[in-house]
Amino acid sequence: MNLGNKIFELRKKNNLSQEALAEKMNVARQTISKWELGETSPDILQAKELSKIFNVSLDELTGNDIKDLVIEKVSNTEKLAGLILKIIKIVLIGIPLLILFILLLVIIFKNINRIKNPIEEVDESIYCSIYGEEHGYNIVYDRNTHRILGEGGDSYFY
Repeated sequence: MNLGNKIFELRKKNNLSQEALAEKMNVARQTISKWELGETSPDILQAKELSKIFNVSLDELTGNDIKDLVIEKVSNTEKLAGLILKIIKIVLIGIPLLILFILLLVIIFKNINRIKNPIEEVDESIYCSIYGEEHGYNIVYDRNTHRILGEGGDSYFY
């Protein structure tokens, strides 16, 4: 919508005649008529005065509808905020789940190693006789890992 049509529309909306508006603006009625017909345009000071009389912004008066721009920017900001919240949720939920998954894999792989190589117990005993007394020491160990699983007896041998 051009400026002349906007002035006409706002003048009618405010129940003003061309003469009444011209009186408020300190211009001739013909000036208002020329503005509305698009033959001439108000200068910046006159446009400022029109915006005061009609209680609208200069942008609204001149057809620079910034409402759509503001709504679009707010909408883009809301979209960005939503995206950031999704990323934060993924990080706060995803990282602990990833750590839990890695721990689970470590436990599974350790147990798979035990299943593949089950414990093969070897029971070794040592006996000796010292001054007519019998002494014994027993060691149980895993043949695969050479870890001692148990030991004991009535004496200790190195």
